[in-house]
Amino acid sequence: MLKRVLFESRWLPYALLAPQILIVFVFFYWPTGQALFWSFTLEPPFGGAATWVGLRNFGDILASGEYWQAAVNTAVFALATTVVSLVLGLLFAIFADRGLRGLAIYKTGIIWPYAVAAPAAAVVWQYIFQPSVGYFGILNLVWPGIWNPLLNGTHAMIMVIAVSCWLSVTFNFVFFLAGLQAIPNSLVEAAALDGAGPVRRWFDLVFPLISPTFFLLIVLNVAISFTEGFGVIHVMTQGGPGNATEILVYKIYRDGFVGLDFSSSSAQSVILMGLVVVLTLTQFLLIERKIHYAGDDKGTRR
Repeated sequence: MLKRVLFESRWLPYALLAPQILIVFVFFYWPTGQALFWSFTLEPPFGGAATWVGLRNFGDILASGEYWQAAVNTAVFALATTVVSLVLGLLFAIFADRGLRGLAIYKTGIIWPYAVAAPAAAVVWQYIFQPSVGYFGILNLVWPGIWNPLLNGTHAMIMVIAVSCWLSVTFNFVFFLAGLQAIPNSLVEAAALDGAGPVRRWFDLVFPLISPTFFLLIVLNVAISFTEGFGVIHVMTQGGPGNATEILVYKIYRDGFVGLDFSSSSAQSVILMGLVVVLTLTQFLLIERKIHYAGDDKGTRR
């Protein structure tokens, strides 16, 4: 029988929910609505009456070559960070699930980066990747000029991707490890007794069982990669050299807070929000139907 909590006062539930609703409204819905309004107007940088311009801001953005370059940079950054961090997180989780000696130290060493803020990690890694005095400067001693993220856009993009992956691997590792440890050992042992090798056990048994976790992490990593790279890029490259590492979220910041073009910045934020929503829905439509959930009535893949 379903038990329900009954309040003596009919207003008490609303009073308990009011602070959370107020926080969500003030810090999410109100800024979102303000940005949506500004995207259709021309906002003076130092205050004053706004001018309604309709879709002009969006047209100017989509006609800008600089914006499309930032979009390409974002696609490269998001794809690379998602793939690398997922693969490494899964590999580390597989090793941790084996119960090797020194497992506590191994887990602690992998989880440790999650406690480091992105700007702090970027400062440390900036010294490591420094082409003259950092550890990567050793490459220039052997092959002069082979590594220089200060002048080479490709090197700079590799650098920020590596740091972002270092920060996000821990997040994926924790979820993958939880998914692997939730699989009963009896299933794996039964498959082994039936003659299934390690590779077949992985693809026919283990991977289908952790596929919901894998799908969840794909959705989260893709969404996070569109915004979480800001701290790393702002500290390490400021979008350079030559806008080579300028992704969409950093362009929003540069146009809005540096260039004081609030209208264009707001329109870009609306486009970015719409892009993340579309990508998330697309993943649900294309990927989720192939995911196997343990609680499915028919026990088959969707």
